[in-house]
Amino acid sequence: MKVAVVYGGPSPEADVSRKSATGVISALKEKGYEVFPLELDRNFLRKLGEINPDKVFLVLHGCPGEDGTVQGLLEIMGFDYT
Repeated sequence: MKVAVVYGGPSPEADVSRKSATGVISALKEKGYEVFPLELDRNFLRKLGEINPDKVFLVLHGCPGEDGTVQGLLEIMGFDYT
């Protein structure tokens, strides 16, 4: 299963998100998942489309990760996410 781990973004809490993502990425790899680290930046949509993951694991802190913005975008695009 391909899992895109999304982290970072424009929030002041982006560095915390990146640190959290490190642990998530390691744990998913240990469980045998095919993991694709993915920074939330202006290339996010293109990269997500190229990866075409089975699941998107959100490790975002602050806006736009905790206000539903990214979740809504993923729903519109048809991606399953945590």
